Amino acid sequence: MFNMRPPRFTHDYSFDPACNMDLAQLLAIAAPEPPADFADFWRQRHAAALALSPQPRIKLAKLQRPQHRVYDLHFVSTSGVQIGGWLLAPKDGQVRRGVVFGHGYGGCELPDELLPVNGAVQLFPCFRGIGRSPVAGVSPDPNFHVLHHIQDRQRYILGGCVEDLWLAVSALLELFPEVAGRVAYSGISFGGGIGALAVPWDARIGRVHLQVPTFGHQALRLTLPCVGSGESVRVFQRQHKFHAIDTLAYYDAASAVQHLCIPALVAAALFDPAVPPPGQFAIYNAIAKPLKRLFVLQAGHFDHAGEQQELREMNRELASFFMEP
Repeated sequence: MFNMRPPRFTHDYSFDPACNMDLAQLLAIAAPEPPADFADFWRQRHAAALALSPQPRIKLAKLQRPQHRVYDLHFVSTSGVQIGGWLLAPKDGQVRRGVVFGHGYGGCELPDELLPVNGAVQLFPCFRGIGRSPVAGVSPDPNFHVLHHIQDRQRYILGGCVEDLWLAVSALLELFPEVAGRVAYSGISFGGGIGALAVPWDARIGRVHLQVPTFGHQALRLTLPCVGSGESVRVFQRQHKFHAIDTLAYYDAASAVQHLCIPALVAAALFDPAVPPPGQFAIYNAIAKPLKRLFVLQAGHFDHAGEQQELREMNRELASFFMEP
């Protein structure tokens, strides 16, 4: 049974990273009402992205892993943006499925420990403007990246990042067509929010994992202090008298996942100074009940006793989830 009470951690934040809410309250948060053209907005972008060839290129990397061949990866996303990253293929040649991973705003590096998913090609793209995907004029600093073109919902950087995910799937399928029908996505924090926005429109993805995902319930998020990218948006709105919700309503992860029709595993935290828990749970709550599973984390974006054990348990469940038929 889940622990209903928020954890009590010692911290120096000027706000409560648990938002003074227990699990029962978090599970009661409803998704906001999306704009009338929300679905059309994303379906049109998805159709345009899938009409493109990502022209994927891989080259054996210097860094190698015992069970996988590691390749440097490059492909072309929308607007001609060059995306870099890594692709790992099992050395035994038994390719049965593909997993695309989405990184957090903390950076994009190949993880030390890989998810133990048998027979999986694992693709790690860097979203535009970050890591191996620099873009002129786009800051890799999360506090500025999240604001890039926020005044224009068509050009807002998050939309381009969603398109990067779709083109990453296209690149995976061009390189390994045998994984068609067995592609999954796993995203953490920023990558979780981007995944929640992207996956509902892409029938090529059959399973999704969202860990401490951001961009949930944007209107509520604008009222909650944090130390993450959401605070930059709150400050920008306050300083410029800009109605950020005019754009952000189209980039609400909780609105998007209402269109999800595949199994989803959500790892949401009761305490999180960077991504306020109400937004994370708004995403989980908005997914249709038969499709969703919840893994409750005591904390996200916060070092604490028991964290590694908690993450090991989550990764075991995630690996099993991705290997289900």
